[in-house]
Amino acid sequence: MRPHGAGTGGGGVGRRKAGAAAAAASREWMVVPASSPARVEEAGKHAVMARTGLPARDLRVLDPLLSYPSTILGRERAIVVNLERVKALITAAEVLLPNSKDPAFARFVRDLQTRVLASSSDQAAELTDMEGESSVVASPFPVPSSSKGHEVEMTKKTTAVVPEMTSSSSMPNLAIAKDGNTKVLPFEFRALEVCLESACRSLEEETSTLEQEAYPALDELTSKISTLNLERVRQIKSRLVAISGRVQKVRDELEHLLDDEMDMAEMYLTEKLTQQEISEASSGVEVDDPSQTEEDRDEDYRSEPDGSNGSFIGYKPNIEELEMLLEAYFVQIDGTLNKLSHLREYVDDTEDYINIMLDDKQNQLLQMGVMLSTATVVITAGVAVVGLFGMNIGISLYNPTTEEETRAANRKFWETTFGTVAGCVILYIIAMGWGKRSGLLQ
Repeated sequence: MRPHGAGTGGGGVGRRKAGAAAAAASREWMVVPASSPARVEEAGKHAVMARTGLPARDLRVLDPLLSYPSTILGRERAIVVNLERVKALITAAEVLLPNSKDPAFARFVRDLQTRVLASSSDQAAELTDMEGESSVVASPFPVPSSSKGHEVEMTKKTTAVVPEMTSSSSMPNLAIAKDGNTKVLPFEFRALEVCLESACRSLEEETSTLEQEAYPALDELTSKISTLNLERVRQIKSRLVAISGRVQKVRDELEHLLDDEMDMAEMYLTEKLTQQEISEASSGVEVDDPSQTEEDRDEDYRSEPDGSNGSFIGYKPNIEELEMLLEAYFVQIDGTLNKLSHLREYVDDTEDYINIMLDDKQNQLLQMGVMLSTATVVITAGVAVVGLFGMNIGISLYNPTTEEETRAANRKFWETTFGTVAGCVILYIIAMGWGKRSGLLQ
């Protein structure tokens, strides 16, 4: 019985470890629905995968412990957004945000909820007016009676959240004016717009702050080169390189999306759900036309969107509205990158100016060294003359016997002294003149 008991104990330990691992895998998510206040939910990775239809590799993009570049991924049932500090999972019904205590995160959630709720109320008013005027546009599926009961149902049944929200999330696609000029953005694009706006605004604020610090520091460095000013400029340049890289990644991601129509078409979550439900509703009540041949019926069947596996073969939504949305923020982030490029050019120009100033100072020091060396050589010639007269050799000049000889000796001494000094000065002038004429000195 001992082996059996040991196995049971090991199984209990294993279950406890598995429970601890599951608890560790779960995390708090801020859920922002389409038509109700935001709430905090705790969900594990598998629950989020079932809720959004995303694979595990896409969820790793939102892991705060891993470093991923700015990315916007369009999937079958969700959009993965990783732009700077903005990390979100956008579905056709709600937005899932990794919960954080950062004040910037609270500001982003407040902006997102305000934008979504305001748009939802505007859509409801527009749809009411349209239904009162004409019944041309009608929804083929029922509208939920209350958002509160629907919210409770979403919380309990996370695996069926997207299909159950189809009716309410597909309503914006039906709010189209008769003249075709206006169209309400679906929920996922409104949420994506808030994410893009937050990321672009954050980078723009950092760029403005850097500009306000950089230009005065660079101007001060040009007027006074010191260790403190050089250190300030070094830190500013490091920040400039980091911010430029981040802005470039966001710009490249937007450019990649704009260049790929399939990726943009994949992000039309509400329209895909609408087409799927219309296909399912039409297939349930479809009656074959007796006048059609078997080949015509087969051709019609092949041309219909395949909603059984969630994909729509041959179906391509109009991506103009998403393209305009991405282009607007592409222009904004490109303007931010241009500001950083101008600042980088200013930094490079300042560095070139500082290098020119340092080279000029170095040339001046070299000229001073040449002048001092020349003076040393000339003085050495005078020292040689003094050395000759300082030798311990008896001459009549040092031993005058009469007063006349003494006066003559003094006169010769001063003549020799002044002659030596004058000769050194003449030699120095000749050396400097030759250096300037040959171009060695300025």
